[in-house]
Amino acid sequence: MSYESRPTGAAPPGEPPRPDSDIAMGGTVAGGTVRGEAVRILRLAGPLVAGQLATVAMSFVDAAMAGRLGAEALAAVAVGAAVWAAVMIFSLGVLLAVPPAVSQLEGAGREVESGSVARQAGWLALGLAAVSVGFLFTVEPILRGFGVDPAIVPTIIAYLRAVALGLPALYLFLVLRFLSEGLSHTRPAMYFGVLGLGINVVGNWSLMFGHLGMPALGAVGCGYATALVFWIQLAAMTIYVAWGRRYRALELFAHWELPDPRMLGELLAVGLPIGVAVFIEASLFAIVALLMGTLGTEAVAGHQIAINFASLTFMVPLGIAMAITVRVGSAAGRGDARGVARAGWTGVGLALAAQSVAAAVMILAPELVVGLYTTDPEVTRRAVDLLFLAAIFQLSDGLQVSASGALRGLKDTRAPMVITLFAYWLVGLPAGWWLTFGSGLGPRGLWIGIIAGLTIAGLLLALRFGKQARRWKRRRDRDCPGT
Repeated sequence: MSYESRPTGAAPPGEPPRPDSDIAMGGTVAGGTVRGEAVRILRLAGPLVAGQLATVAMSFVDAAMAGRLGAEALAAVAVGAAVWAAVMIFSLGVLLAVPPAVSQLEGAGREVESGSVARQAGWLALGLAAVSVGFLFTVEPILRGFGVDPAIVPTIIAYLRAVALGLPALYLFLVLRFLSEGLSHTRPAMYFGVLGLGINVVGNWSLMFGHLGMPALGAVGCGYATALVFWIQLAAMTIYVAWGRRYRALELFAHWELPDPRMLGELLAVGLPIGVAVFIEASLFAIVALLMGTLGTEAVAGHQIAINFASLTFMVPLGIAMAITVRVGSAAGRGDARGVARAGWTGVGLALAAQSVAAAVMILAPELVVGLYTTDPEVTRRAVDLLFLAAIFQLSDGLQVSASGALRGLKDTRAPMVITLFAYWLVGLPAGWWLTFGSGLGPRGLWIGIIAGLTIAGLLLALRFGKQARRWKRRRDRDCPGT
């Protein structure tokens, strides 16, 4: 392996440096500093955070507009959204193999090969979409098996089938988005996230309530509006990539490729563990919500407020983690061991700083936060109590997501999957269940279990990245002595 100090994002000879490249920012990789790395990560993370917030806002808009149709419509959209989100999050995790693959190629000066990666990832996305659509079209026995109110099952099924029509577009859009992010161009996540939010509002308004000459489809109209958003996002992103000078050298749409078993195998080897890991994490919170439902209406409402606000603040370290993946992957691609460690640990520090601010808000002004959601005294008391616990796990959550992002940049995903399974399902969930139902702590017990799981996951993932960074340093010292 050649350990060259090629600047990340360096343009081809004769072309000016890209705006987000190290050269354009007044530095070189070899002479990089923590401060410079922090600036680069934040520049990448800013649009990602905005895009994630726009996606969260879409869910809020769906719930708010469905609520205007009545309790049954709101319940149908809430349950349906939880079902398709569980399917989607696994597929999204698998497709997260694309950014490190692209960033490592970019760092190694083989950026043009990213077009082939994206084309193969497109086949993977279509395969995942076929499985997802098939599941959503046959989910009725599962809904009835879980005891979902029979009165809303037909509406849920119709809603899910409407959303399913858009999943192929969503997965292909994610491939193009992750390709762009791997190339250190993260603004499309913001552009098309905001575009999707605007279309979602108009689509819901017209298809749910019968405006603009459309039929009033109620909750099912929300599903069709979501599918419409996905197809328009895909069309817009395709045009953006096809016409953008930044992507021209990739020749992404110049020709078709048949599925390549070798490359698909490499993507799956990295992506499947990510998909399992994110599903495990999401399932922890889903099961906690179900268990909370056995503790009373006020407990559920308080939990929902606290977890919703914590989810909003989590978008910042999540965006930082995505940026860390790109920076670590680029350093790994060019064989820069110092860059790998610097990008990873700088990103972890930024995520912890962001979560410290969130924790301070939760500790110093919990009543103000809860007041944005409810004025009910009992719900407020429960939510404030849980918000203090949420403040405690902010640092743990920031640590685990940022360390995971750093490890993804090295394509190290199997060990994080095992760590996640151990921390959440073998420690956090059993501990929370026992503290709640065995020790009598009530809702706080489940949240203490969450804290335990996130803390163990964060520490073990950080230790894993430290080990991998040292391994990269030893490899560099062995192959390039004296550097």
